[in-house]
Amino acid sequence: MAGVITASEPHWIAPFSGLQRRDFRRLIAMLRREGAELTRRGRPWSLPLEDRVLLVTAYWRTNLTLRQLAPLFGISKSAADRIIDHVGPLLALKQRQRFRVGTVLIVDGTLVPIRDHTVAEQSKNYRYSTNHQVVIDAGTRLVVVVGRPLPRNRNDCKAWAESGAEAAVGRTLTMADGGYLGTGLVMPHRRRKGVELPAWKQAHNKSHKQVRARVEHVFARMKEWKILRDCRLKGDGVYHAMLGIARLHNLALTG
Repeated sequence: MAGVITASEPHWIAPFSGLQRRDFRRLIAMLRREGAELTRRGRPWSLPLEDRVLLVTAYWRTNLTLRQLAPLFGISKSAADRIIDHVGPLLALKQRQRFRVGTVLIVDGTLVPIRDHTVAEQSKNYRYSTNHQVVIDAGTRLVVVVGRPLPRNRNDCKAWAESGAEAAVGRTLTMADGGYLGTGLVMPHRRRKGVELPAWKQAHNKSHKQVRARVEHVFARMKEWKILRDCRLKGDGVYHAMLGIARLHNLALTG
């Protein structure tokens, strides 16, 4: 159909997926190897795999409503909804199971405002949000683990364990900010009231802050996919989006 967005016209790919053309093609090849095009029962898809993936990434990238997005791809709102439900989980990051000796990780939590109040709690700014524990490789800045989302009222200490991120990381050396007390992670030195830290501890804290800032840079890049600023998905949709965007971030970084 003329006048619709399609992956067969390469100029649509970068603005609507956040990936360069070669990285998008690499993603499609990975999905095919993982069985994304296996036949299924029921009606055939109205779009080829490339366009279905582009539709999902465009939804995450722009955060348009389905009523706005579906006509851009020449399909109905209900068809777009089915595509997002099916393809979203297929794009999920394959989380790291083992880490090389000497690997250093960084963990931090980020909030995703979400409209499904059944999976969220109010934050201090009165918005309903979920807490996502994200672990990156300090050397490569790649996302390696994303914990399951938890209501905002979980602090990072509890979310680290309850989200499954702690179990996924195991004993690998992991850096964190001062909000992870009692977790055994590498944190900055705390200053007691009225007592200055010695120079060596101040230097260590400065180095720690500079390295740990890498996870904040990753959050900034991931939130270029605007669905992480105001998520309308229900249930596990926000988790699938977070995992999918982590995979897209990694592809963009390694491309």
